[in-house]
Amino acid sequence: MQQVSGVVWVLTVLGIVGLLLFDFFFHVRKAHVPRLREAALWTSVYVSVAILFGVGVWVFGGSTMGAEYFAGYVTEEALSVDNLFVFLLLLGSFKVPRADQQKVLLFGIVVSLLARTGFILLGAALINSFAWIFYLFGLILLVTAGNLLREKHDGEGEPPNNIVIRLARRFLHTSETYDGDKLFTYQDGKRVLTPMLLVMVAIGGTDILFALDSIPAIFGLTQNVYLVFTATAFSLLGLRQLYFLIDGLLDRLVYLSYGLAAILALIGVKLVLHALHENNVSFINGGEPVDVVEIPTAVSLGIIVGVLLITVIASLLSPKGRARTSVAAARRHATEFLDVETDPAYCDEIYHRLLAEEENLKRLPERHQARVREQAELMDLLQRAHRQHDERVAAGHCFAPSAT
Repeated sequence: MQQVSGVVWVLTVLGIVGLLLFDFFFHVRKAHVPRLREAALWTSVYVSVAILFGVGVWVFGGSTMGAEYFAGYVTEEALSVDNLFVFLLLLGSFKVPRADQQKVLLFGIVVSLLARTGFILLGAALINSFAWIFYLFGLILLVTAGNLLREKHDGEGEPPNNIVIRLARRFLHTSETYDGDKLFTYQDGKRVLTPMLLVMVAIGGTDILFALDSIPAIFGLTQNVYLVFTATAFSLLGLRQLYFLIDGLLDRLVYLSYGLAAILALIGVKLVLHALHENNVSFINGGEPVDVVEIPTAVSLGIIVGVLLITVIASLLSPKGRARTSVAAARRHATEFLDVETDPAYCDEIYHRLLAEEENLKRLPERHQARVREQAELMDLLQRAHRQHDERVAAGHCFAPSAT
């Protein structure tokens, strides 16, 4: 395994910290709602940086290191997209205004990067000390793959309620309303916490739990700590921009969990084969290595990319995915209009998006329309949004929809 010098490590860490600081001071510090063009531009910038870095690894470190980096980056990026589903549910359940979501996401990214760095160092220490740890990592990934296959997706989704969120709700007593993106505000002359801190803790804590799956996955593709760290970091750096670019398409990826299950199962098998090849566990083959065929990294990279392409294409062509996207988007826009956003101009924009999604629902095949009509909670939500809009128009607080 090719070693990376301390100078390269320092320069890499400084570069990553610099990108995070740039992101905060030039994009997140001033609360605003990112438009599609802005999100697309900066997503492409961060992906390009990650790819150029990988090309540099390939040129200066050789084809093996290059293939390991790209396999790790693609896998971590795919897992990050799956994590965006949870972020979407969390931000919706905490009713975070759209303009303030950027700071929450960036905080979550920083916490995740710090936590995963710790897990990476711990994982590397365990690997160097105990060869059997590959068996454990492989088992974790195979169990995770099985859990992904068992998940049921009905298009609605329940907000996460893990131990971190439960503890945060119990011990962090906050005000009922937000004060922009501030962590503290004054209520009845007293300084109190706002729900923004609670959301940040929930996002950061959930990110840490995600690392329990993602770190074993990337160690299954490379044991080079530098590559594990950089692939993980670059997959996280553009996550905020990616969220605002594809949040309308997230519900469309109905088969993503199946693709990820296949990828994690592949890496799990790869880890077990590697563990057998390096075996020193006494009750397996008498503590001697087992002569097994290992899966080359280049083959793993090809399979990972192929599975993701098939998964995404199948999802985008699926009528089920189109129905689920429209239902989830209509529910989200109605909830934002009723309970989250307060800016009149943005409320008007959300309402027009809601009307567009309702038109999309009307164009669905009849069997999907029937299922939508059976969702009493959704129908009531849409009706309340229309009534509230009519009341706001009558009061002169927003604009009537233009004729189409």
